[in-house]
Amino acid sequence: MRRFVPIVVFVCMVLVSYKAFENPYSSSYLMSMKSQATPVSNTDNKLYQEIEEKAKEYEKPAQNAVIHQVWKKMPGLNGIVVDVEKSYKKMKKKGKFVEKELVYKQIKPEVSLEDLPAAPIFRGHPDKHVVSLNINVSWGEEYIPDILNILKKNNVKATFFIEGKWANKNVDLVKMIKDEGHEIGNHAYNHPDMAKISSEEIQKQIKQTNDILQAITGEKPKWFAPPSGSWTDEVVKHADELGMETILWTVDTIDWKKPAPEVMVNRVMNKLEGGSFVLMHPTTSVQSGLNNLILKIKQKGYTIDTVSRMLDEERLQ
Repeated sequence: MRRFVPIVVFVCMVLVSYKAFENPYSSSYLMSMKSQATPVSNTDNKLYQEIEEKAKEYEKPAQNAVIHQVWKKMPGLNGIVVDVEKSYKKMKKKGKFVEKELVYKQIKPEVSLEDLPAAPIFRGHPDKHVVSLNINVSWGEEYIPDILNILKKNNVKATFFIEGKWANKNVDLVKMIKDEGHEIGNHAYNHPDMAKISSEEIQKQIKQTNDILQAITGEKPKWFAPPSGSWTDEVVKHADELGMETILWTVDTIDWKKPAPEVMVNRVMNKLEGGSFVLMHPTTSVQSGLNNLILKIKQKGYTIDTVSRMLDEERLQ
């Protein structure tokens, strides 16, 4: 046994010399490993410092949802700050500051729509460069296929507010709208004047339509557009109790009067701004003028999207 002792001692000395027995949890060992795994601090890099210094120029504060004196309930908007680390990683290959390579983080506001009391919504946030096409449907089924084709050709999603009675008679068209990826909202059951009916009838109009649309699409609507824009605080309250927001409009095409397509388009474009809800119906004017309207809205630099995308707080950079 003694003859093995020198061999064991020699092996131990070799292992110690290579730090094989060093405690992996010791501070010296961890510091050694960290220095090997972590690159030199970016703070010594001029590009990194330049991004840090310029980051504040691009910051935008979050804006809370509010009850506006004119526009009633209005959504908030996320703030943005520069993600310095990710921006540096994108720019270091070029070795210089490039504004379009900046990466942002969005910061949510302290007050969101759901934190506010019940109130109608007439528009989205004006600083969000989005426009929503809100199509109220209680007649005009013959124009729906053409309207859907125009929306598809232009890669645009709209929100269709559908009457319950109409949906019962036109199940295939409701499914077609849903299958094309458009949003479906509630437009009451049989187009009553919501401001002149009883509390019980208000609930019935909204809930019955929700049930019909959910049976067809598999989803309960979360937006309610009162027929003819007729509403009272009680109407809005009942929609709120059903977990729904009441949606009105910012710009009216007045397409039901059958204006010439160019008249309808000009009427919209003269009043259009960021956050606009554009009210329309399935009519011959919309069928003929929709394509041109979409092109002009896009030329003005706006994105066209659904009510849901309009009212979320995400900032489009």
